[in-house]
Amino acid sequence: MPKNATIKKSPVLDLKKSTFEVKIKLPIMFRPENISWKKLLPKSSSQILVILLVVAAFLIGVLFTKVQYLEKNQGGTQAVAPAGQQAAGQPAQVTPGAKVNVANGHFPAKGNTNAKVTIVEFADFRCPFCEQFFTNTESQLIKDYVDTGKVQFYFRQYAFLGSASTVAADAAECANDQGKFWDFHDYLYKNQPAETDTSMYNTDTLTQAAISLGMDGPTFSNCLNNKTDDAKAAKDMSDGQAAGVSGTPTFFVDGMSLVGAQPYSAFKTLIDQELAKAK
Repeated sequence: MPKNATIKKSPVLDLKKSTFEVKIKLPIMFRPENISWKKLLPKSSSQILVILLVVAAFLIGVLFTKVQYLEKNQGGTQAVAPAGQQAAGQPAQVTPGAKVNVANGHFPAKGNTNAKVTIVEFADFRCPFCEQFFTNTESQLIKDYVDTGKVQFYFRQYAFLGSASTVAADAAECANDQGKFWDFHDYLYKNQPAETDTSMYNTDTLTQAAISLGMDGPTFSNCLNNKTDDAKAAKDMSDGQAAGVSGTPTFFVDGMSLVGAQPYSAFKTLIDQELAKAK
């Protein structure tokens, strides 16, 4: 190489990384050069098997401990139920199967008020799981148990999904003032938009819906604008919280809780159990 040649360093080579060393001073007997490795090696296949079993037992113990730790930490937080929607910051959910004293509320019952079994539902008109129950299960329950005089069914408000839910709840109260609660109840679920879409929950749109269901428009509009029945919806909410409701939908079958958009079979089992007791 010529004496005057210039050597260029790659920019990568000029980068300096911050490093540090950790030095551990071992006792003389444990230094690698002083260990007799041959003495430590297993002398037979049985010894190898024993070592493998010891290692396997250790790994299983570690795995078992990890599983216990995860179960312990996850056990404190429970989903509301299969296909249910939980209200953040609310009291602990009701214990499935526990008997709770719950009033029927102020909305008219579906079915014979002398029926032997009573179902009280707490729900939010904007809750998609409540709509799922309405669409997939409620009609069958009504046909088999309410229309046959075995069950009386009540609805109570649990409007916890924001201001639009409060508007929907107040609108249902205004509809009830005109004797149209169940008609409006069905309308809200049949026309429920995506949870992120709150565009229908305003006075103009809901008043038009009320008119289409045979209600007096100005009366409904004034009721909704003035929040005339807001206290009734709030009372339902507070009663639900007192009963341990923490999400929607939550049902009480003769006071025994059933949480989430449960299948028809779950209701049938509990209702038949209560009917058998009433004989």
